[in-house]
Amino acid sequence: MTNPYEVLGVSPSATDEEIKKAYRELAKKYHPDKYADSPLKDVAEQKMKEINEAYDQINDMRRNGNTQSSSYRNAAQSKYYAVRVYIQRNMVDEAEQLLGRTPVEERDAEWNFLMGMCYFRRGWNDKAKEYFTTAHNMDPGNAEFKTALDNMNRRAGYGYGGYAQSTGGGSSDCSFADVCSMILCADCLCSCCRVCR
Repeated sequence: MTNPYEVLGVSPSATDEEIKKAYRELAKKYHPDKYADSPLKDVAEQKMKEINEAYDQINDMRRNGNTQSSSYRNAAQSKYYAVRVYIQRNMVDEAEQLLGRTPVEERDAEWNFLMGMCYFRRGWNDKAKEYFTTAHNMDPGNAEFKTALDNMNRRAGYGYGGYAQSTGGGSSDCSFADVCSMILCADCLCSCCRVCR
């Protein structure tokens, strides 16, 4: 799993202000709005997502008194290293295939965490939270598992959750609820970049 400090291009000894500055510079460079009419739009969205996740992880680690989680240092020693690489590259099908080969009796906390990451990458937040909860319950001292669960709980508090579903009705009727939904979505899009923090 990529070290969040590497994603932002800063040292673990960087000050909070240096981290915020690095985040802002990367956010300006990769913000998807800059690539709205470009074939690179998907790449920019993925990069912005990685930058946001790294910034959130660093802030969570620092709030919990860690400058660098041991889980990032030890990721290469994990028996699930290949799964982590697949997830990092957004190759979720391949990651799930490897995880599926693990016998049920050997499915430990890390296995549950990584399965949760697969569901998270697919946008299935309810299922991801179930696996993150199991991982945290099996190994409550692991900062990586706690951070993932805390992030899911925070997302649920902001109204992210469940599965992305489309009605696909194609109706031109527009209710008051639809208008409210559009306003909320626009607000979420505007706040996807944390530059204002």
